[in-house]
Amino acid sequence: MLPELPFRSRRSPVVCLHGCVASSQPLASVIGTDILKKGGNAADAAVAVAAALNVTEPCSTGVGGDSFCLYYDARTGHVRGLNGSGRSARAQSLHLLESLGFSKGSPPPPFHALNITVPGAAACWCDTVRLFGSQKLSMADILEPACDLARQGFPVAEVTAFQWAKWTKAMRDAGRELGGDFLPNQQPPKHGQVITNPGLAQTFQEMAHRGKAGFYEGRVAEAVVNVIQENGGVLSLEDLKNHTSTEITPIYTDYKTVRLWEVPPNGQGMAALIALNIVENFPIKGMDHNSADYLHLLVEAFKLSLADATHFNADPAQVEVPLEGLLAKDYSQQRAQLIHMDRARAVKEAGIPRGSDTVYFCVVDGEGNACSFINSNYQGFGTGLVPHGCGFSLHNRGAFFSLDPSHANCMGPEKRPYQTLIPALLTEAASGRLLCSLGVMGAFMQPQGHIQVLLNMLEFGMDPQRALDAPRVFVQYDEAAQQWTVNLESGIEEDVAKELRGRGHVLRWPVEGHERAQFGRGQVISVGAWWDPGAAPSSDPHVPRVLWAGSDPRADGCAVGY
Repeated sequence: MLPELPFRSRRSPVVCLHGCVASSQPLASVIGTDILKKGGNAADAAVAVAAALNVTEPCSTGVGGDSFCLYYDARTGHVRGLNGSGRSARAQSLHLLESLGFSKGSPPPPFHALNITVPGAAACWCDTVRLFGSQKLSMADILEPACDLARQGFPVAEVTAFQWAKWTKAMRDAGRELGGDFLPNQQPPKHGQVITNPGLAQTFQEMAHRGKAGFYEGRVAEAVVNVIQENGGVLSLEDLKNHTSTEITPIYTDYKTVRLWEVPPNGQGMAALIALNIVENFPIKGMDHNSADYLHLLVEAFKLSLADATHFNADPAQVEVPLEGLLAKDYSQQRAQLIHMDRARAVKEAGIPRGSDTVYFCVVDGEGNACSFINSNYQGFGTGLVPHGCGFSLHNRGAFFSLDPSHANCMGPEKRPYQTLIPALLTEAASGRLLCSLGVMGAFMQPQGHIQVLLNMLEFGMDPQRALDAPRVFVQYDEAAQQWTVNLESGIEEDVAKELRGRGHVLRWPVEGHERAQFGRGQVISVGAWWDPGAAPSSDPHVPRVLWAGSDPRADGCAVGY
């Protein structure tokens, strides 16, 4: 019997002057601030946090998965980004899957080795430091704290222990035993149990000394390919050696006075931007927070944006995605006209635009740079396959491919799948000044979480911690039942749930305990109290810059500043 999770958080926002890190694990947050104090910048600290989270939260993230990064350069005021997602094997094709008995109606099981695309995180970490780092610290300096943590051990946190057990059971139920040393005495660790991972420390040491080649060539690469091919996958040493991250041009939309930045396809950042554009057509100021009208509007906007994202989002190197049309304000006005405030929309239908488990964390440094970073194995430990002696599991992001030959996101060789991973940044639309780094992990919850947390701050005047604490809504589409389901978190009033049911929504309410994980786990670091109309302008040179940070109570983590 897995334990319930009492929701007993009452946190103040963290306020500090110099630098701040917010992540889902306190040990990782502390490691990030230590890197800042040693002279590293936001990018250096983000990679140190990513490595530390691989140690402390392997049931969510790791170097065997993918990552994305948005970076705000305080010196230039520019937002830059990296797509650190991997591609499918060169030998992977629909024909291959069909010859193995798989089809659109019967895809490979989630934990199958055929779902392993090239793990992109290792290259993304190295490229983040190379492109955005301070150049004051080496990769060895940045990875050393995580190496120490893996060798010396760490006590497993409460939510992590639950997720570790949950995904161990899910894999066992599917006939897969979690590999490596992740199950001491053949059982998932308990809350507070100390765990070491010397294999992961060795992997990090090889990356520290050889950079990307320490992962994509040599011992680690051979171990990765061996375990994949032993379990029916087709990824090769050549696939690993040829992998590259991609520097991206972030996409954005303006909402009133702010500009929300997201990653472009194959990431689903456009889902957040489309939803925000739709919401802009309605008088939110006249609605109460989490009222029936407000939640109905969000739900209907999310349905429309997710329908577009799941239809159009794919690898832009192989498929043309009509981004300009999808993000156009006149397109959002057309989509907004499909929303009726008295009744729910039942269909999932993309528009026609003109010519579309995870950890999130963020860092703001003393110079005003910000790094918004997300890293994931996809489903818990991913496939649960652990390369011999390497200490990390291999993700299963390829399970997101469609096996429908007519779909934009159809499986194909050397192709990136639809990625749910999206970090975000917020700037002032007029000046380009950084307002905050934010993100909410959790598959299709991510764009929905971005919009809810942003509106909590901008429209309802909440500080970062209150914005993360507030109960959320999560909309998901059940393909088998051909219907939308609206999940309402405990804390949303019963009368609101009844009203939404009356408008035709299929509801799950109240969602409590560990089930709250579906609403994501977010982090926010804000520069100044821009959400408070009574606060002094952060741009005033006579007012000290104050960082305000919040960390999601649905996770084990915290924000740490100095």
